[in-house]
Amino acid sequence: MFEGLTFKNPELFYLLLVIIPITAWYIFRQKRNTASIQVSSTAPVFKAPKTIRHYLRHLVFVCQMLAIAFFVVVLARPQSSRNWENVTTEGIDIIIALDISSSMLARDFTPDRLEAAKNVAMEFISGRQYDRMGLVVFAGESFTQCPLTTDRAVLLNLFKDIKSGLIEDGTAIGNGLATSVSRLKDSEAVSRVVILLTDGENNRGEVAPMTAAEIAKTFGIRVYTIGVGSVGTAPYPVQTPFGVELRDMEVKIDEELLTEMARITDGRYFRATSNKKLEEIYKEIDALEKSKIDVQQFSKKSEEFLPFALIGALVLVLGIFLRTTIFRNIP
Repeated sequence: MFEGLTFKNPELFYLLLVIIPITAWYIFRQKRNTASIQVSSTAPVFKAPKTIRHYLRHLVFVCQMLAIAFFVVVLARPQSSRNWENVTTEGIDIIIALDISSSMLARDFTPDRLEAAKNVAMEFISGRQYDRMGLVVFAGESFTQCPLTTDRAVLLNLFKDIKSGLIEDGTAIGNGLATSVSRLKDSEAVSRVVILLTDGENNRGEVAPMTAAEIAKTFGIRVYTIGVGSVGTAPYPVQTPFGVELRDMEVKIDEELLTEMARITDGRYFRATSNKKLEEIYKEIDALEKSKIDVQQFSKKSEEFLPFALIGALVLVLGIFLRTTIFRNIP
């Protein structure tokens, strides 16, 4: 009836043994229920024709026993593994390390670098439904905003709360990567990745960027680095006695350092000079990581108790119907 049928609780089939004493009691009771009459000879009785009701008088009991048997099968939880599906089990843990220093408020992106980075990263997160993802933010120091999780809603809400000024200003690239590595080093995922985004040069922190990259390499963690900022100068908001003014300042990104950090960890360095370019970079990283994991085939088990439950109920109702109608007057 079902291909590849298995049972979750096969030990419950021992309940079928209850049918043996019930059947024995039924047979014993049938023998004792034989009616006795005082007649000179029983020959006419044995010669009397037997109706269909006589031959089917045990059908009610059979229905009851079949109902018990089917309900025991239901309790054993039959499952079918006939349905084979291809699913992407990527098994990737990803930490996004985001620079939230004051320079990320530059307006060469729309509306600024930080908001553009947040929006693109959130879109990236929404598309990685099979992965665990987390968030580390850094400026003059670093901390974990969200540990690895599969709860997209929580992670996206924490992303929305990010703003510049949460921590001491500066650019501690090494600390940001080191904190990310500490969140991934004990992971058993097939692939572990850090996406580190910054717009400046390392000028703070206790851990040198290359030291953090070497540690990442030791743990087999791949690092993708992204330098954010236009080429040349960019408008930075500056507080003046007359309010906030935009002033063009030189964009300084240590591309040589970011390139080397990515290289030794088997990652890549990208340069984002606009919102569109940043979107393209995340799409490229998305494609690179998906291509590294094979699609696995597995058998999805389906609960198959319903047909047995319906048949059991039908047989039970049939037995009750026969007992109250056709065999109503038969003990």
